Amino acid sequence: MIELVATPIGNLEDLPSRAKAAFAAADVVACEDTRRTGRLLQAAGVKAAKMVAYHEHNERTMAGTLVRWAAEGKRVAVATDGGSPGISDPGFSLVRAAIKAGVTVSMVPGPAAFVMAAVLSGLPVHGITFRGFPPKKSGQRKRFLAVDAESPHTLVIYESPYRITKLIDDAIEVLGDRPAALARELTKLHEEVLRGRLSEIKAALDSRGSQPIGECCVVIAGADVAADWFEDKDAEEE
Repeated sequence: MIELVATPIGNLEDLPSRAKAAFAAADVVACEDTRRTGRLLQAAGVKAAKMVAYHEHNERTMAGTLVRWAAEGKRVAVATDGGSPGISDPGFSLVRAAIKAGVTVSMVPGPAAFVMAAVLSGLPVHGITFRGFPPKKSGQRKRFLAVDAESPHTLVIYESPYRITKLIDDAIEVLGDRPAALARELTKLHEEVLRGRLSEIKAALDSRGSQPIGECCVVIAGADVAADWFEDKDAEEE
């Protein structure tokens, strides 16, 4: 069988016992970076029988190999560098290939940064639209954002620290200066969540004089959320 195993997004102590057992029982552990996953398993006291690279550059071709191994009776555990396989990480093609081949595929659930960021944002979470990583070019990124311009759902986007301010600039232009939150370094020592309007978050980043560290998760209010959402919430609590 093939088992997708969610791994910690930062704090190694978040690896649950079921994940440890899945790695220990696997004949093959497929992962984005064998060195990084190797350090995780070492910290967990798990010795993998065999490790192979499975990442965005070989996802489609390697999926066939992993499915074949599983069909031959091997137990395959699949992990990414952090979070749940298939969520903005390799996994989708493998699941599709396994289903097509009639191979059993299951999952050990665990961390997903966008869920944590959405909850900590303070914005409505009864409806969430997760969009993953946006395009790198501004024009394409604006079109990417425009798709959800009228949606009432809270929008959650991943972004590199190298492009985070550019994303915020485009979001303000396309969506307006909405209530938002920026979560970074989640579960780590320097975890941080900035809340306010998009322009306020941008100003906070600019005032630091250097780009943020760590992968960022931007949470943006839906179209029907008032621009003074956080101020209204503060007033209600008082």
